[in-house]
Formats: sequence, C-alpha cells, structure tokens
Amino acid sequence: MAGRSRKAPAAGGAPKLLSGGNPQIPKGDGDEPVQAYIAAMPGWKRDVGHRLDALVARTVPDVRKAVKWNSPLYGVEGGGFFLGVHCFTKYVKLAFFRGARLSPPPPVGSKDPDTRYLHIHENEEIDEEQLADWLRQASQLPGWVP
Repeated sequence: MAGRSRKAPAAGGAPKLLSGGNPQIPKGDGDEPVQAYIAAMPGWKRDVGHRLDALVARTVPDVRKAVKWNSPLYGVEGGGFFLGVHCFTKYVKLAFFRGARLSPPPPVGSKDPDTRYLHIHENEEIDEEQLADWLRQASQLPGWVP
C-alpha cells in the first residue's frame, strides 16, 4: 500500500499488550511479524528487542524468523527453532529450547529439562559476547519443531 509503513499498526490501532506487557501479534513467518512484535514491545524492552534481533541476524546470517503464540521465534530452515522471546512485566525472557546442551548453559532452568532461559531486566548489561556464543551453539543443534 503506497505511503504506508510496514511497521504501521493494523487497522484498529496499536497491538494489544497482554499480561506482563507482551504484544499480541498475529502468527506469521518472516521478518515482518517479528519487527511488528519488536515495535510493539513496551518501553525499555523495545531496545532489548532491537538489539537482540540485530545480534541474532549477525550471528546466524540465514536465520528463519516467525511469530507464534505471541512470541518471536528464531530458527534454522529445516532445523526447527532454537530461540523464543517473550515479554514479562519486569524482564524479557529468552528461551533456548535446547539450552541444557549449551556450554555454559544459560542461567535459568525450566520445567522442561532441555530448555534454559536468560532473563534480561531493565538497566542490566547484556553480555553480547556470551549471548552470541549461545546463539551460535543453539543454531547448530536440532531445534524445537512446533
């Protein structure tokens, strides 16, 4: 549509924020729904989303992106998803679906013994070198297939 930004909210205004401030974004494959999710992330979380997305793209150049269940997912074509992102009230949660296999494993455990989390809080330094290493490792493992 001429003159309309691809980041423009859908008809009816900006995306609804669900519990914890997680944007409600329609399911979709590719970069566009992920960018819509990031644009709708509230406050400081939006900067985290932009930084994370850029880091994933630099670290895993052929990354596959999608939004499912109101969460951006990052994966490798034919290999499933290795990372999910979700906004909570006080942090952004990164879910490494095969995180228990990473060295060292991300710090937060899960009910699923294979999944590990990293929580990013406001004003917290992000160790981009460690995060990039986890992304490289995770992208080489068999991913989660919904």
